[in-house]
Amino acid sequence: MTSLRAFAAAAEFQNLTRAAEALNVTHSAVSQQIRGLEQQLGTRLITRTRHGISLTSQGEFLSAGLLEAFAEMASVTERVTSAESVRPLVVSATPMFSSAFLMARLSTFIDEFPNIELRIDSTIQAVDLKPGGIDMAVRYGTGRWSGLVSQMLLPGCLTVVASRELIGNRVLKNPVELLDFTLLQEQASVEFDLWLEKAGIPPEAERKVIRMPGNMLLDGIRRGDGIGATVPAFVSDELKSGQLVALFDDPIPRIGYYLVTLSGPVRPVAKLFIQWLSKSITEYEKSLFRWPPGHLL
Repeated sequence: MTSLRAFAAAAEFQNLTRAAEALNVTHSAVSQQIRGLEQQLGTRLITRTRHGISLTSQGEFLSAGLLEAFAEMASVTERVTSAESVRPLVVSATPMFSSAFLMARLSTFIDEFPNIELRIDSTIQAVDLKPGGIDMAVRYGTGRWSGLVSQMLLPGCLTVVASRELIGNRVLKNPVELLDFTLLQEQASVEFDLWLEKAGIPPEAERKVIRMPGNMLLDGIRRGDGIGATVPAFVSDELKSGQLVALFDDPIPRIGYYLVTLSGPVRPVAKLFIQWLSKSITEYEKSLFRWPPGHLL
């Protein structure tokens, strides 16, 4: 392909020096590529003249074919580029993250980038990323997924919260006191269960549990239906106002929400979304993370 490009440029300009300038290479590099092509094809393609070069009959035939082929390649490339520019940006995220964190700030993204069509694929499944499909995902975990590139967005500080209306002025000093209340837990998530066990409450301990989708969990906590656990950034406004009270928290090093993309080229619109979402985190939300600085490396 390099030899064909060199020959096509030489045929267009009828001059090796001008062809070299157009390709941003040296005169000798163009000449060498053409000689190699002639040897491969077993025929002369150019003859040198006082003012440049001229094409042989075989050179004229090859030049015409290359002109048509390169024009078709340019057309196909342009169509792909055009299709990518109008294709919606598809972001996969859990229902919890979508409703609790993303939706509240999407209006600023729309205001800043009104020409970008955004589609949120809300699911608890770890969907596959593929070119032409889902562009990026927000995943909860350690950031280590084979074949993918991840960037930390929200550190995973598990915080047990309750509405002030539910607990009144009661101060809970021992996690076992949580069993006095209904526990609200996200479906298909065992994180709160594991934390309770870590805090000394065995799985067989009698408890009242209601499981629900993540996007309903926070509403239940806010209403006072029970006590639940979440990432503090999801309820930052309520914590700041005092509507919700943080009862216990447990920083989990390296666990958190990550922005995940395929390795290799990333669509420009995806880069804009990543930059916007990272910058959208407020200083107060950052202050709720309780990781020691070493864990952020």
